[in-house]
Amino acid sequence: MKRLTIRARLTLIYGGLFLLAGMVLLAVTYVLVDQRMPQPFGVKLRDLPAPLTTPNSGSGQNIETLRTLVEQAQDEAKRNALESLLTQGGIALIVVSTAAIAFGWLLAGRALQPLHQVTDTARRIAGADTAGRGLHERIALTGPRDEVRELADTFDEMLERLDRSFDGQRRFVANASHELRTPLALNRALVELAVTRADASAETRRLGESLLAVNERHERLIDGLLTLADSENELTERTPVDLAEVCAYATDQAGRQAPDVRVRRALAPAPASGDPVLLERLTFNLVENALRHNLPADGWVEVCTGLVDGRPTLTVTNTGPVIPGYDVETMFQPFRRLSRERVAGGRGFGLGLSIVRAVARAHGGTAEAQPRPAGGLIVTVTLPPA
Repeated sequence: MKRLTIRARLTLIYGGLFLLAGMVLLAVTYVLVDQRMPQPFGVKLRDLPAPLTTPNSGSGQNIETLRTLVEQAQDEAKRNALESLLTQGGIALIVVSTAAIAFGWLLAGRALQPLHQVTDTARRIAGADTAGRGLHERIALTGPRDEVRELADTFDEMLERLDRSFDGQRRFVANASHELRTPLALNRALVELAVTRADASAETRRLGESLLAVNERHERLIDGLLTLADSENELTERTPVDLAEVCAYATDQAGRQAPDVRVRRALAPAPASGDPVLLERLTFNLVENALRHNLPADGWVEVCTGLVDGRPTLTVTNTGPVIPGYDVETMFQPFRRLSRERVAGGRGFGLGLSIVRAVARAHGGTAEAQPRPAGGLIVTVTLPPA
């Protein structure tokens, strides 16, 4: 059974209390009128002086009959008056109660309007595409400083603190990524200088190659963190971009890393609007992820672009191991892959799909995935129309 809203409950309380008060008032009025009108037509005939009639005049019986008729008329008039009071008063009470319920409904809606404003703001923030997005909104409720105003001000203060916290976190990730790039670049330069010397031994060159591989992995991790931090921010500038052109370039670049995997392309025009660099990184991550987590033999990757219901759409499908449906959403979390395991191996850092979803949401789109029954994954990115 559906529960009544607060507005409906307040209206029922107002209307019920008004109806109860009206019924009590009508009952008290009935009792008072009944007590105050024992003689509707003045003095009864039985109270007239006895000498006015003589027992032998023969008119005594007529007087007694007249007295009885007058008393019956008096009782009937009193009963009719009380019944009329109840009937007319009840009708008036019903009409006034109906009007009171209607006014109560309007007043309850007006009193709850600030709460609706708080709820709408909270719903917009909760429905933001990315964590922390939309925290810049404020309720800014005006009016008297009552309980609802205090609630709205407290909610605004909480949003302010959360907004500062998320901004500080994003700035920290971005600054840390930038600061870590410098020593990594210096390490790479020193190792390259050491292994390219003419007098370097074979053992030194092998060690240098291992160090360069480790350094490259660290650089990729830093680049992924920086991209993830940048994609969390809302886009301020947008330029026309065709997803088909971006996918053609990204597919050529990523395909060189796995020449044994077949790459099929069906690139129909898909005009969009956004940041070309971020959209290129989104596409490259999808294709690279599809190539990296593929079958060692007879594997293939299919990249498709086009308009679906007027929205530019990119779909990347690959063969690979069978993925449980409940594990798909976990793969979009940073540093995580299948079975919620933190990534530390040589097949990536688990930032690829996280960056894909962050970039899609920064453009106002979505990134969803579903497993293929035969193994592999189907990832679909949908962006707003250009």
